[in-house]
Amino acid sequence: MNEIFYIEQCSSTNDEILRLLLHSFPEIFGIYTLNQTQGRGQYGNSWTNTEGRNLAFSMALKSRLFSQDNFINFCTAVFVRDFLANLADAEVKIKWPNDVILNGKKVCGILLEKKKIENETYYIIGIGLNILQEDFGNLNKAGSLYTQTGKKFDPKEIAEQLFVFLKEAFLKQPDFNEILNKFNRNLFRKNEISVFELNGLRQNGIIKNMDESGFLWIELEKDGLKKFFHKEIVMLY
Repeated sequence: MNEIFYIEQCSSTNDEILRLLLHSFPEIFGIYTLNQTQGRGQYGNSWTNTEGRNLAFSMALKSRLFSQDNFINFCTAVFVRDFLANLADAEVKIKWPNDVILNGKKVCGILLEKKKIENETYYIIGIGLNILQEDFGNLNKAGSLYTQTGKKFDPKEIAEQLFVFLKEAFLKQPDFNEILNKFNRNLFRKNEISVFELNGLRQNGIIKNMDESGFLWIELEKDGLKKFFHKEIVMLY
């Protein structure tokens, strides 16, 4: 089996890669498509793909390569950020916990799942990347590589390059503290006043950092310094 290959269409690359893994058990394996019909995001969110313009990409890694679930989450966000920063030669940030922001707009979302296939446990990394899309309707926080840089990239070439980049990065056995520090250095709107919604009410706050357990610490104007897990607080910008 090749390490990565292209499929014309599928409902979800994360689901498709699970089916393929039933027949082979490589250490690292990837697939991608430009036409994903039922993509999903982290924590039950959806990811809409425009045929031929955006990339749906999934990568499977044997779980024994990593010591803890949080670490693979942090690594993936940092590595994807690094890849896009190198590609676009622009400012790229990580919006906690799993979105990638290019020049102020979300261009990429990451979904991580842990699945057992026969006697092997895998991390399945799903990446949705907007590449050539220009119209996002009323999604005013979304963008693409093209809208944010003015450059047109080939989605298939990006998929192949991304796989090689991620594989090399993961196999280097990154240091936990180094990855955590890099995540925090590139945290979207860190140390800036932002508007948050908490329990139906809005208030200003300043993101301070993400801790080693994945909690986001925010200094709120009314409630002081508190930590939050995903979906417990919403950043409105």
